[in-house]
Amino acid sequence: MYIVREIFYLQFGRYKEAKALCDEAAGLGLMTQPAGGRILTDFTGAGYRLIFESPYKTLADFETDLAKEMNAAAWKEWYEKFKAYVSHSEREILKQIA
Repeated sequence: MYIVREIFYLQFGRYKEAKALCDEAAGLGLMTQPAGGRILTDFTGAGYRLIFESPYKTLADFETDLAKEMNAAAWKEWYEKFKAYVSHSEREILKQIA
């Protein structure tokens, strides 16, 4: 089992706008999460983050979902709006061992 975390560090004070865009994307079916996936925000530590956490049985499953999502025209249009609120991002791919 793999856990993929897409971590977006938002510009200071831009959480509400970014969260509204996430709600919009969910309503349009642009961000489909595998079973057990979740969207998190920070409570302590580095501020103004949105973390998309998704479990995958294999890395090939992740790559398939990623390619399908990123090749959708509606997703590309949405992402252009979303990234205006992001200062930087990172991806973690973790292997669950227990």
